[in-house]
Amino acid sequence: MACGRSVPVQALGFGLWRGACSSCGDREVNMSAVPEGITSADVIVWGEGGTFAQQIAAGRHRLKSDEPDYVGGTDTGPSPYDFLLAALGSCTSMTVGMYARKKNWPLERVTVWLRHSKIYAADCSECETRNGMLDRIERDVRFEGPLSTEQRSRLLEIANKCPVHRTLTSEINIRTRII
Repeated sequence: MACGRSVPVQALGFGLWRGACSSCGDREVNMSAVPEGITSADVIVWGEGGTFAQQIAAGRHRLKSDEPDYVGGTDTGPSPYDFLLAALGSCTSMTVGMYARKKNWPLERVTVWLRHSKIYAADCSECETRNGMLDRIERDVRFEGPLSTEQRSRLLEIANKCPVHRTLTSEINIRTRII
């Protein structure tokens, strides 16, 4: 723990948390509850087998995920695709804001609207894949503030370079194992 002032916390996620710092909120992992072979995790997700509802621990933050009622969920949190879009949107806004601050540009606000859909590959003229279905993410960005046309164009270029955008458009290798 960062500052060492540990207080007990309610057991979360299969008893993974032993204590939390009363001043900074950092959590201490109960190592006896961590499955063998797990040395670290940025995010831990757990849920009961009979429902879509999930609990998420991301550092010291606690979130919920679920599916909407109309697909059999209980709508207690955003869907996994909502979280994916939120990751891209927040990264876009953060990256653009950081760049504008670095350049001392008068960017006052960034707003990002995102939509996810499935489309036929044949309907996508700019896509390499020609058969089957593709995932499409549409992202609209608004830059508010007295920016020049050149600054707005550059900020759009920067939006396409945010780390999550780069991850989603690169080759991704996901390794899954049973523990």
